Amino acid sequence: MSYEGVKYKAIRLDDSVPQHSWLPTLQKWCLTFHEQNLAPFYDGGSHGNLSFRTFPGGDSFIITASKSSLEESVSNQFFLTVKKVNLEKEKVFFSGHSDKKPSSEAMLHNAIYKSRPEIMAILHGHCREITQNPAKAGIVTTREFVESGTLKIIESVLEVVDNHYFIEIKDHGFLSLGRTIEEAGTLALSMQEKAISVNQP
Repeated sequence: MSYEGVKYKAIRLDDSVPQHSWLPTLQKWCLTFHEQNLAPFYDGGSHGNLSFRTFPGGDSFIITASKSSLEESVSNQFFLTVKKVNLEKEKVFFSGHSDKKPSSEAMLHNAIYKSRPEIMAILHGHCREITQNPAKAGIVTTREFVESGTLKIIESVLEVVDNHYFIEIKDHGFLSLGRTIEEAGTLALSMQEKAISVNQP
């Protein structure tokens, strides 16, 4: 697995550091994903991205930065606030006090939030046991492999996500959704445990 980078055009609006009462909880789950190998490390960061909507029904959300290791998430400067996304022109408008851009999957997070008003948190990670046989664990999967960080991966996810809270992006990684960060995080851990269990000989 290799990091492919940001494919959208990133437009920084200002350098304000995110401030939100949910940030400590997101930081906790960033560390949990790192420790439980749900966001495997690569040379330069972690394979995974976590976000939460800043207020119910709103378009803005706080997300982990691209090319960052989740174990660095003890600082608010590790996160960026996505204010607006123009999918048609593949532009992401954001705020944050760093030289980083929002996660490469920022457009995907935006699309899910728009399609699922009740969702307040999206945790994207990678689990070998889930990816190798999601059907065995009863996990809904996108129909075919597509390149990450693109409009095609957004289309493939929106085709199957419906009312599901956990799906696998074919041959890529999982998405765990929740009305809270805790809900999404707990679901991810339980599905990892289930996948490990059903794949045991």
